[in-house]
Amino acid sequence: MTSFYDALETRSPAEREATLLAALPHLVAHAQAHAPAFAQLLAGVDPHTVRSRDALARLPVTRKHELLAQQKASREAGGNVFGGFSALGFGTGMPRVFASPGTLYEPEGTRRDYWRMARAMHAAGFRPGELIHNSFSYHFVPAGSMMETGAHALGCTVFPGGTGQTEQQAQAIAELAPAGYIGTPSFLKILVEKAAELGLALPSLRKALVSGEAFPPSLRDWLQERGIAGYQCYATADLGLIAYETPAREGLVLDEGVIVEIVRPGTGDPVPEGEVGELVVTTLNPDYPLIRFGTGDLSAVLPGHCPSGRSNTRIKGWMGRADQTTKVRGMFVHPGQVAEIARRFPQVLRARLVVSGEMANDQMVLQVETTELAEGLALRLADTIREVTKLRGEVELVNPGSLPNDGKVIEDARSYR
Repeated sequence: MTSFYDALETRSPAEREATLLAALPHLVAHAQAHAPAFAQLLAGVDPHTVRSRDALARLPVTRKHELLAQQKASREAGGNVFGGFSALGFGTGMPRVFASPGTLYEPEGTRRDYWRMARAMHAAGFRPGELIHNSFSYHFVPAGSMMETGAHALGCTVFPGGTGQTEQQAQAIAELAPAGYIGTPSFLKILVEKAAELGLALPSLRKALVSGEAFPPSLRDWLQERGIAGYQCYATADLGLIAYETPAREGLVLDEGVIVEIVRPGTGDPVPEGEVGELVVTTLNPDYPLIRFGTGDLSAVLPGHCPSGRSNTRIKGWMGRADQTTKVRGMFVHPGQVAEIARRFPQVLRARLVVSGEMANDQMVLQVETTELAEGLALRLADTIREVTKLRGEVELVNPGSLPNDGKVIEDARSYR
């Protein structure tokens, strides 16, 4: 049995990049022709010119809240339930449609391993001919189907446990003896504890692929002490698999079917490698061709390649939320406004707005990394803060490299919420 799911995982980075970029013009042209929302968003864009990451970075970012707003507006007007983002319509080409909180609707196409989850399962140790206990939800949200279709593509049988019925699920694991578990890490802990309470042995349960919530080292170690090797993956209902953990346990390796950028929150501007920013993903899925989709999640690229031998880029995993919008003196301040202020001054390398104070006495300080530590620059920045946000704020000029690398554009340091 090979350690890799397929040859794509070990191809040279140059070959991978060339293949991904070669697919971009076709994806853009297809989206313009078959997804009305992208025909509008990318109006005037010549798809043949989108052949590099620089060209991709010039296209607009569509964030989840914008996708939701467009879906709602379209439905209220009696239009397309997907807001024009899906290239599929109801019928044989779309066997299922799901609903995520919001409500945001997602299509599922007929392609084998539609959500591309088999790769993450293989990295977690699952192999053809095994039984998998799947405790992700099978109703409304796509999580259960995402994992089941991936398991079938891998050649595994699935027990659709879903959520709830803890005692019955523990009993099923004891009797069916699955090779492993797929679901949230917290529910796996609940099942293991319930089995112990009932006096049920679970000797077959030796591996797990978990997602949907944080998987802290303490819980990973707790499972390992009970003979279960747990690995995590990062996926969303919109995009499918984005990245997955390997036995090396050094970050998450990007999936082969996505192009990932890390951008400064509130903008579409890529950050230098290693800097924390928002994950923006382009998925090579012709059925739901999301181009520069802003996940709202923070992460950063790790240097080098995975010790497991996989050659794709690695990210640190989930590091918080990118939407740091906060209310100051009754006014909303957005990360995009901070970016707009910084964009007007080429001397500004990075900027971070710190909001502090007590109730009814909010204070804003814009911390700015720059080599030009001049009073005149600070005064001009203060004027721009007021112009852009309609609020007064102070400016603190600091040396390059002084600000934390945590992806925060707005830090709410107030003593209340």
